[in-house]
Amino acid sequence: MTIGIESCTFEFRDEFQRKSIAEKAISLLTSDIDVSPMVIDGSWGTGKTEFCHKLINLMKKESDNHHIIYIDAFQADHADEPLLTVLAEVLKLIPDDEQRNSVIQKIIPAVRFGLKTILKAGVSHTLRQDSTEVIDDFDEAVKQASDKAIDASVESLLKDHIEAGKNLKALQATLEEIASDKSIILFIDELDRCRPNFAVDMLETIKHTFNIPKVQFVLITNTTQLKAAINHIYGETIDAQRYLDKFLKFSFKLPHKFKENGHEKVQASVAHYRALIKQSSFLQTAELEQRAPFDLVKYIIEINQLSLREIETLVRHIEIYQQLTNKNGLENIIWGYMLLNLFGIILSCIKPELANSVVIGRADAKDIGSFLGDDKIMDFGENRFNPEVYQVLLTMLGQECYWNSDLFTPELEKTQQDWKNRIENYFDHCEPPKKLEVVVEAIEVLTLYH
Repeated sequence: MTIGIESCTFEFRDEFQRKSIAEKAISLLTSDIDVSPMVIDGSWGTGKTEFCHKLINLMKKESDNHHIIYIDAFQADHADEPLLTVLAEVLKLIPDDEQRNSVIQKIIPAVRFGLKTILKAGVSHTLRQDSTEVIDDFDEAVKQASDKAIDASVESLLKDHIEAGKNLKALQATLEEIASDKSIILFIDELDRCRPNFAVDMLETIKHTFNIPKVQFVLITNTTQLKAAINHIYGETIDAQRYLDKFLKFSFKLPHKFKENGHEKVQASVAHYRALIKQSSFLQTAELEQRAPFDLVKYIIEINQLSLREIETLVRHIEIYQQLTNKNGLENIIWGYMLLNLFGIILSCIKPELANSVVIGRADAKDIGSFLGDDKIMDFGENRFNPEVYQVLLTMLGQECYWNSDLFTPELEKTQQDWKNRIENYFDHCEPPKKLEVVVEAIEVLTLYH
């Protein structure tokens, strides 16, 4: 369920128990410790944006000592100028039009002169340990200029460098003045979704232009993706982590697990799945919370590390399946059939390539085993035979695959009988001759073929 930004609070919902994490982050941002830029790190679909809005609303509720600005970097990506993106939001803090226009006039020279020139003047390039951009510019000018023009080129570069330094200092002084009464905290979201050059330019803008007292930045991003953007811009030989370490002061990850009811730790995605199927009007009469179907989905979520967003997509596919089967596709059904249908839905949603191989009759038992976390049939020994739900599913499907079916075909006669009895129990001894065909039927429902 989507909620508005203003209503996005921990009081409204805190199903993953993240309020205490937000409180600790706020305590750092309001302390005298230099933690800016701070990073809230998380992979795709882990609820970073919602957590950010909840943190902001909590901070506004507890204190009015800061100007808080939220910027969706992905929406600003098209403008291709991070400096203007940030400045435009900061200028909104000045309520008086006349005063705002006065500030704009002060910073226009810096903006007009060009951010990249300013950055060169501000600090030698972060990636270079013992050289400056100015020397590189001199080298480039010498290569391109004729003998007669060398002196003029050098003079021009020197003037540009001096002018850039002046403009940078003027801009920083103006920004420091804006933050003099109330410090500014800027939350930059979705940086990992931006084009690599925009993401890297934003980092460098924050570092070189906004290194100002009482101005703090919080980046809500996936640092793995951010490092990929850095390597895209500067090449794979650059140590992207070392590059980030030069910019970022403190980073923490949103946890994947939390203590449910103060007891055992539960994966956030599993809890999200349970909540969504309970809330869904389409799934009220389905039996998805029963042990076998729930254990199967829970295991697949955990073994494949599905994100919160992927869980929402999965539940939506289950709802669509229910609608297209007249709301009885997963109701009052024998467990074995339900698990096969459910597995077909999961493949169609999460692993479409694998789903396609099943549909065309070229399924590889190794691929299904990899998806379910096993590479061969489970050996339970002589005294114990109590396979997990996913192991029963994998064994019955693996034996029917076009490729590598032998990996999930028991060799010993006793083991063959044990598996046969176990599988029959899942179908009340009315099992279909071809289990993969049931999976195919579920997949075809979602492709609207069936």
